Amino acid sequence: MRTKKNKSEKMKPLDRLMLIVIFILSIAVPTSVVFSQATLSKSNIEVEKMKNKVEKQQNSNQSLSMQLDELASLSNIQDIAKAYGLSYNNDNIIVINN
Repeated sequence: MRTKKNKSEKMKPLDRLMLIVIFILSIAVPTSVVFSQATLSKSNIEVEKMKNKVEKQQNSNQSLSMQLDELASLSNIQDIAKAYGLSYNNDNIIVINN
């Protein structure tokens, strides 16, 4: 009977397989974490770009809405009517509600 293992004895195939799996996982896990963090960072950058675009468009829409309100004001309509020789008659105004 042998009680001591021989140092020159080769590794069993199962032990070798476990070492290979541990080695692969020790490389794959950190690599996948770095890759996922990079992907997340890229997505966050895209979201911020889209937020900036939306904000710019909202500001532009608000500015255009203010210009529309200014152009549609009663005093502006009266000024333009006078400039073209038209008269303002309150009875001819029809209000249409949405």
